[in-house]
Amino acid sequence: MIYHHIALNTILPPLTYAHDTALPLGSRVLVNLRGKPQIGVVWANHVQPEIDVNKILPILKIFDHEPTLPENWRELIDFTARYYHYPIGQTVFTALPSLLKEPRPIESPESPVFYTLNDLGKQQTPPPKNHAKKLQLWQALFSGCLDMVALKKIHPKAIDLINEYKKSDWLSICTATTPSIPPSQHILNAEQAEISHTIQSHLHEYQPFLLHGITGSGKTEVYFDVMATVLAQGKQVLFLLPEINLTPQLLARVAQRFPDVPTAVLHSQTATGARGRDYLRAMLGHSKLVIGTRLAVFTPILDLGLIVADEEHDNSFNQDNELRYHARDLAVWRARQAACPIVLGSATPSLESWHKAQIGAYQLLTLSHRANAIAKLPEIELVDVRRMRLDNGFSPQVLNLLKQNHQNGGLSLVYLNRRGFAPALFCGDCGHTFGCPNCSAKLVLHQRARQLRCHHCDFRQPIPHACEECGNQDLTAVGQGTQRIEETLKNFLPLAKIVRVDRDSMHKKNDWAHLYDQIHAQQVDILIGTQMLAKGHDFPNLNLVVVLNADGSLFSSDFRAPERLFAELMQVSGRAGRAEKAGRVLIQTQLPEHEIFHAIRAQNFAQFATQELAQREMFGLPPFGFQAAVRADALKMSDAVDFLNEIRDVIAPMLPENVSQMGAVPMLMARLAERERAQIFIESMNRVALHRALSLWEQVLAQHRDNRIRWHIDVDCQEM
Repeated sequence: MIYHHIALNTILPPLTYAHDTALPLGSRVLVNLRGKPQIGVVWANHVQPEIDVNKILPILKIFDHEPTLPENWRELIDFTARYYHYPIGQTVFTALPSLLKEPRPIESPESPVFYTLNDLGKQQTPPPKNHAKKLQLWQALFSGCLDMVALKKIHPKAIDLINEYKKSDWLSICTATTPSIPPSQHILNAEQAEISHTIQSHLHEYQPFLLHGITGSGKTEVYFDVMATVLAQGKQVLFLLPEINLTPQLLARVAQRFPDVPTAVLHSQTATGARGRDYLRAMLGHSKLVIGTRLAVFTPILDLGLIVADEEHDNSFNQDNELRYHARDLAVWRARQAACPIVLGSATPSLESWHKAQIGAYQLLTLSHRANAIAKLPEIELVDVRRMRLDNGFSPQVLNLLKQNHQNGGLSLVYLNRRGFAPALFCGDCGHTFGCPNCSAKLVLHQRARQLRCHHCDFRQPIPHACEECGNQDLTAVGQGTQRIEETLKNFLPLAKIVRVDRDSMHKKNDWAHLYDQIHAQQVDILIGTQMLAKGHDFPNLNLVVVLNADGSLFSSDFRAPERLFAELMQVSGRAGRAEKAGRVLIQTQLPEHEIFHAIRAQNFAQFATQELAQREMFGLPPFGFQAAVRADALKMSDAVDFLNEIRDVIAPMLPENVSQMGAVPMLMARLAERERAQIFIESMNRVALHRALSLWEQVLAQHRDNRIRWHIDVDCQEM
């Protein structure tokens, strides 16, 4: 018998199983675990058993007609599990699509078939000009090699014509080809062309680029220009986006620019079967362009030639449960592994990436002008609302401007990063506010649904008729959410076409496509939205942006709050004035003298980054130091705190000298889904030393098993 290590969806390391022949690494198999059949992946073969061989179970089934998961993918999983201190089996099963986790064989996608006219075919008389589509198909076959999908776009009866040409022996047929890339209809400006040339001069080596382009500067056209060269060489491209809602707009542009390039789309709203098939097509090299959100970073890719991470600063690239990873950072690792360039693009780069560019680890490329020569950066004004009487969050100046812009036929965006009708329901007699019974959060009033909802655990209850403390029936909705803003504007501008864009209103598959159609048909006058609208969208007619309640983040104890607020406000401001109409942005604030608003008004990211990095360096915070959090949750806060402090004390004598660990404290959201949560921060100026300390934590935590307590390690933690 030959013994194999099999990676399973469990916290245990790969387990040993037997088979009479050596199985290829990366094969899917079926084994027995605790009396139940489980899918596993062969992680090692010819291993020396460490237990009695009579206790080793046999492998039940081998899915030997399927492609194996490649070596570079297994190396990525190994690195991810080590770096994020997560069980390797659970890392494997996080990275696999649902189709490959099921205990049944899968059909490997067939290699696409490509057609072109052979020498005999090219000698034939082409179809007459009055058969325009047939002639167009003939010309396409004469000059290139196309698959059936591309041919059907030219002629709806392409199958019949191909069968006819086959019978006449006029065709050459192959199963692999380099996609044809049509010339771009967009001419790059001098700045874009120079940056594209710089990136293309490093196409066959690892080189990280930070593309810092102001909003509307045409970063996507630079990406496309480089991608065209990579795809024309027959290599594959991985394009990462932070949000699903950015995908439809990008896919429309991709289809226009690369109509014949086989493309895989991978995100959480992709149907299970389609996602699994696209995953396999990318792995086999059939799909040349892979587009997806953070989980797409784990897609096995046969011949990777370029990675693009758009809006690289966005926190949506960070996974904050189970396997906690940052897709941007893993993408950089993959580029090094594949010896290919990676382009990290943003108008407001993360301070980690900006710092790396300043010290030369990344090459900084800058787009300083808007791509549309007529378009200018918007004018940003601060509206001091300290002594103003607001109408449901609106100052008189803002309401007048919205009215005026509607009368002039402009498109306005009102930005408020809080959904629902109001953040809290308040009793004016006794001061009672309605909190979530499961979390340390207030219940948000959703007026139309007649509910109070928790936006953390999704607890819901009907709106109460009276205060549960004193019986007062006169309850007050405190603060503003997007629903309340929508109601206020509909009353103020009854003839305006107003659309609210938040997680409550945009949850169906085609909602974004419908919204784009409405906007381009000029059927929308005012958009009201949360951060879903703040990034990546291009609305040419948008000329007025209003930001409400901009100050909330400045009171956070999270040291990253100013960075996030700056990025949020710069991104939403950048939606305005991207075409011929001049853009104007009004930010309502009670702290107009704050330095962050000065940098926003100047639209100067470098100014903000210099100030913020100086403060981070003073306190040894990332990117100057490295940080991880060990977190625990229990039914009682004291149990979670005591658990962490006990292990901290065990580890303290073994801790490397250049690593510090704090005492356990409650998390900012101390209670979530009926569990009390505590955390300990572990910090060091040396990354290697930090990981040594985390390995100690991992070993001791594994020995302290307590069914009442759950724990996890969060490396490079992004949330407090």
